[in-house]
Amino acid sequence: MAQSGTTIKQLRERLKQLETHLHKENPVLLQVVQSFRQLDRVAYRLGLLDPNESFAIRVPWWPLLSVLGLYSSGKSSFINYYLGLQLQPTGNQAVDDKFTVLCYSSDPTPRILPGRSLDADPRFPFYQISEDIEKVAQGQGRRVDAYLQLKTCASEKLRGKIIIDSPGFDADAQRDATLKLTNHIMDLSDLVIVMFDARHPEPGAMRDTLDHLVTNTMNRADSNKFLYVLNQIDTSAREDNPEKVFAAWQRALANKGLTAGRSYAIYNPDVALSIEDENLRRRFEEKRDFDFAEIYERIHQVEVDRAYRIIGVLEETARKIQNEMVPQLQAHRKLWRRQVLQADLIVFGVLGLAAFGLSFYLGYWVDGRFSPPWLALLQDKVFPWVALSGVVGAMALIHYLIQKAVTRGVFKTLEKSIDDERTREFLLRAFHKNTGFLRAFLPSSPTGWGVGARKRISRVISDTGLYVQRLNDQFTDPSGKQPMPTHYAARTAMDN
Repeated sequence: MAQSGTTIKQLRERLKQLETHLHKENPVLLQVVQSFRQLDRVAYRLGLLDPNESFAIRVPWWPLLSVLGLYSSGKSSFINYYLGLQLQPTGNQAVDDKFTVLCYSSDPTPRILPGRSLDADPRFPFYQISEDIEKVAQGQGRRVDAYLQLKTCASEKLRGKIIIDSPGFDADAQRDATLKLTNHIMDLSDLVIVMFDARHPEPGAMRDTLDHLVTNTMNRADSNKFLYVLNQIDTSAREDNPEKVFAAWQRALANKGLTAGRSYAIYNPDVALSIEDENLRRRFEEKRDFDFAEIYERIHQVEVDRAYRIIGVLEETARKIQNEMVPQLQAHRKLWRRQVLQADLIVFGVLGLAAFGLSFYLGYWVDGRFSPPWLALLQDKVFPWVALSGVVGAMALIHYLIQKAVTRGVFKTLEKSIDDERTREFLLRAFHKNTGFLRAFLPSSPTGWGVGARKRISRVISDTGLYVQRLNDQFTDPSGKQPMPTHYAARTAMDN
């Protein structure tokens, strides 16, 4: 997403605040910010970033957990049970049609803030999301409050992380924008809990969830962060064989290609149906408690996962610049340069031949010598310079018009060749910088891509391995002599 509303001064202040926070929380990630700054220097010179932007600001630094699924699948009930608060409204019908971002606050009174508070705050994963909403649903960008809201509460379970409760995304009037936000959330989240309703386990009832949250996610590189949960399983306790409900749901997942991975069956004991058969109740409770324990363990892990994911984003960005963006920029700049020079040669050649032919046609040849009337004017002291200035100006104008036409064509070619929206944004900006008035007469290598830039990128990539090792040292100790870092141990105890 763009950061067009940020000034250079504001960017520096935000990076400074981030570094101050990480200095206390995780010094390893403080070094990662500095590596992002090195990437910024390369990107500024290439034209991939504007001076008021930074790759570090594009990365969410807060651990993020999202809960997705159909309407009335128990998403809000699950969150309330986890937080130990009745924060989110619950019900059998759709009770909330917005994405709700839950954040910790020391104020004991929960607050509800409009979506604008998220769209304008770079600390949250929806910074300037209104621009993206506008792209997929014209006129909806200004209605960001209809899609988002921020809630704060004093639950210690929220300290150090952000939880997102989503509306159901099966057919509604805001479908395109909702799916856009859902994809954005999935990309940024460290853990995605996908909820299904045990009261409607048949494939038809959960078609949209199966298509969008199973089929479209199981082949992702980060597919292990998706947990598939059959919620409200207590409603099947009155069936002759409740195991059939769970089995039917698993078959529906398998039919969409999800044949591996852990699936869970849970229910909220605070709102559960009464199970009179003691043996059956015990079996349901044991299954519920076991699966809740595993899910909570994954939630507790998101802070650690986020640190590794940030390092992964750093390495991925560096490699993408080196192996994808620069080669594409170089190839299209080379194509542009060749087409501009070829067009110059053809146009100026045709104009030269036309001038020669016109002189011959008008009879400017006297006794075998080229002698047009204006030739005598060259003996004048002023006319040659005026004529030369006019010719150079005309040639410059023609070259500008040729270059503008070629730039427009190659720009469209480059735009169509890139699927990823963010990569397209970077490359189109850099292409504009590399197609200035006299750029066609310079070498094909992109501006700013020299030995120094290559070394800086290589250093960042090699440093990511060191950062992973230092993170490992925080959480692993084969000798058994190193204590767990204080900040992590405290938060783990707090969550437990």
